[in-house]
Amino acid sequence: MKVILKADIKGVGKKDEIINASDGYARNFLLPKNLAVEANTENLSKLKAKNDSKAYQKEQDKEAAIKVADKLSKILLKIPVKAGENGKIFGGVSAKEIADSLEKEYQIKVDKKKIDLDETIKNLGVKTVEIKLFEGVIGKLKIDVISK
Repeated sequence: MKVILKADIKGVGKKDEIINASDGYARNFLLPKNLAVEANTENLSKLKAKNDSKAYQKEQDKEAAIKVADKLSKILLKIPVKAGENGKIFGGVSAKEIADSLEKEYQIKVDKKKIDLDETIKNLGVKTVEIKLFEGVIGKLKIDVISK
Protein backbone atom coordinates (compact mmCIF):
# COMPACT_ATOMS: atom_id res chain seq x y z
CA MET A 1 0.00 0.00 0.00
CA LYS A 2 1.39 3.43 -0.92
CA VAL A 3 1.25 6.00 1.87
CA ILE A 4 2.52 9.56 2.42
CA LEU A 5 4.36 9.96 5.72
CA LYS A 6 3.25 12.83 7.97
CA ALA A 7 6.30 12.57 10.26
CA ASP A 8 9.87 11.25 10.22
CA ILE A 9 9.91 7.58 11.19
CA LYS A 10 13.27 5.99 11.90
CA GLY A 11 13.99 3.14 9.52
CA VAL A 12 10.93 3.90 7.37
CA GLY A 13 11.26 7.37 5.83
CA LYS A 14 11.09 11.13 6.16
CA LYS A 15 8.12 13.47 6.38
CA ASP A 16 6.22 14.05 3.07
CA GLU A 17 7.89 11.00 1.51
CA ILE A 18 5.82 8.47 -0.45
CA ILE A 19 6.65 4.92 0.62
CA ASN A 20 5.42 1.43 -0.15
CA ALA A 21 4.39 -0.10 3.18
CA SER A 22 2.87 -3.53 3.73
CA ASP A 23 -0.90 -3.46 4.05
CA GLY A 24 -0.91 -4.64 7.68
CA TYR A 25 1.76 -2.12 8.79
CA ALA A 26 -0.09 0.73 7.09
CA ARG A 27 -3.60 -0.21 8.34
CA ASN A 28 -2.66 -1.28 11.88
CA PHE A 29 0.14 1.17 12.75
CA LEU A 30 0.75 4.11 10.41
CA LEU A 31 -2.83 5.17 9.66
CA PRO A 32 -4.37 4.76 13.19
CA LYS A 33 -1.45 6.65 14.83
CA ASN A 34 -1.85 9.45 12.25
CA LEU A 35 1.75 8.97 11.05
CA ALA A 36 0.70 8.59 7.41
CA VAL A 37 -2.16 9.11 4.99
CA GLU A 38 -3.13 6.96 2.04
CA ALA A 39 -1.51 8.07 -1.23
CA ASN A 40 -4.72 8.71 -3.17
CA THR A 41 -5.08 11.38 -5.88
CA GLU A 42 -6.37 14.05 -3.46
CA ASN A 43 -3.50 13.60 -0.97
CA LEU A 44 -0.94 13.41 -3.79
CA SER A 45 -2.18 16.70 -5.24
CA LYS A 46 -1.99 18.33 -1.77
CA LEU A 47 1.59 17.05 -1.42
CA LYS A 48 2.50 18.41 -4.88
CA ALA A 49 1.03 21.82 -4.02
CA LYS A 50 2.95 21.85 -0.72
CA ASN A 51 6.22 20.95 -2.47
CA ASP A 52 5.64 23.61 -5.15
CA SER A 53 5.03 26.18 -2.42
CA LYS A 54 8.26 25.19 -0.66
CA ALA A 55 10.21 25.45 -3.93
CA TYR A 56 8.74 28.91 -4.65
CA GLN A 57 9.57 30.12 -1.14
CA LYS A 58 13.11 28.78 -1.45
CA GLU A 59 13.52 30.64 -4.75
CA GLN A 60 12.26 33.87 -3.15
CA ASP A 61 14.70 33.46 -0.24
CA LYS A 62 17.57 32.86 -2.68
CA GLU A 63 16.72 36.03 -4.65
CA ALA A 64 16.63 38.04 -1.42
CA ALA A 65 20.01 36.59 -0.40
CA ILE A 66 21.49 37.58 -3.78
CA LYS A 67 20.27 41.16 -3.26
CA VAL A 68 21.84 41.25 0.22
CA ALA A 69 25.10 39.85 -1.19
CA ASP A 70 25.11 42.64 -3.79
CA LYS A 71 24.59 45.25 -1.05
CA LEU A 72 27.37 43.74 1.08
CA SER A 73 29.87 43.90 -1.78
CA LYS A 74 29.43 47.71 -1.92
CA ILE A 75 29.89 48.28 1.83
CA LEU A 76 33.09 49.18 3.68
CA LEU A 77 32.18 48.57 7.32
CA LYS A 78 34.29 50.66 9.70
CA ILE A 79 34.75 49.23 13.17
CA PRO A 80 36.54 51.51 15.66
CA VAL A 81 38.59 49.71 18.33
CA LYS A 82 41.23 50.53 20.93
CA ALA A 83 44.67 49.73 19.58
CA GLY A 84 48.28 49.89 20.70
CA GLU A 85 51.17 51.71 19.06
CA ASN A 86 52.10 48.98 16.57
CA GLY A 87 48.57 48.41 15.22
CA LYS A 88 47.72 45.55 17.57
CA ILE A 89 44.15 45.55 18.87
CA PHE A 90 43.29 45.14 22.54
CA GLY A 91 41.05 42.07 22.38
CA GLY A 92 39.80 41.50 18.85
CA VAL A 93 36.92 41.96 16.43
CA SER A 94 34.60 38.96 16.55
CA ALA A 95 31.80 37.81 14.24
CA LYS A 96 29.25 39.10 16.78
CA GLU A 97 30.72 42.61 16.64
CA ILE A 98 30.65 42.53 12.84
CA ALA A 99 27.01 41.39 12.80
CA ASP A 100 26.01 44.06 15.37
CA SER A 101 27.80 46.86 13.47
CA LEU A 102 26.27 45.77 10.18
CA GLU A 103 22.77 45.81 11.65
CA LYS A 104 23.28 49.14 13.45
CA GLU A 105 24.81 51.04 10.53
CA TYR A 106 23.15 49.47 7.47
CA GLN A 107 20.06 47.67 8.89
CA ILE A 108 21.25 44.38 7.37
CA LYS A 109 20.58 41.53 9.76
CA VAL A 110 23.06 38.65 9.49
CA ASP A 111 23.45 35.70 11.83
CA LYS A 112 26.89 35.76 13.46
CA LYS A 113 27.26 32.02 12.80
CA LYS A 114 27.05 32.66 9.04
CA ILE A 115 30.09 34.98 9.11
CA ASP A 116 33.11 32.97 7.99
CA LEU A 117 35.78 34.20 10.37
CA ASP A 118 38.57 31.73 11.21
CA GLU A 119 39.67 33.71 14.26
CA THR A 120 39.02 37.16 15.67
CA ILE A 121 40.62 40.04 13.78
CA LYS A 122 43.59 41.24 15.84
CA ASN A 123 45.19 43.86 13.54
CA LEU A 124 44.15 47.24 12.16
CA GLY A 125 43.43 47.50 8.45
CA VAL A 126 41.03 46.30 5.79
CA LYS A 127 39.96 42.65 5.69
CA THR A 128 37.47 40.86 3.45
CA VAL A 129 35.07 38.49 5.21
CA GLU A 130 32.73 35.97 3.57
CA ILE A 131 29.15 35.67 4.81
CA LYS A 132 27.12 32.57 3.92
CA LEU A 133 23.67 33.98 3.16
CA PHE A 134 21.98 30.98 1.50
CA GLU A 135 22.88 27.68 -0.21
CA GLY A 136 25.39 28.72 -2.86
CA VAL A 137 25.11 32.47 -2.11
CA ILE A 138 28.12 33.98 -0.39
CA GLY A 139 28.45 37.70 0.24
CA LYS A 140 31.83 39.41 0.60
CA LEU A 141 32.07 42.24 3.11
CA LYS A 142 35.05 44.56 3.49
CA ILE A 143 35.78 45.51 7.08
CA ASP A 144 38.04 48.44 7.97
CA VAL A 145 39.29 48.08 11.54
CA ILE A 146 40.32 51.56 12.66
CA SER A 147 41.80 52.94 15.87
CA LYS A 148 39.58 55.11 18.10
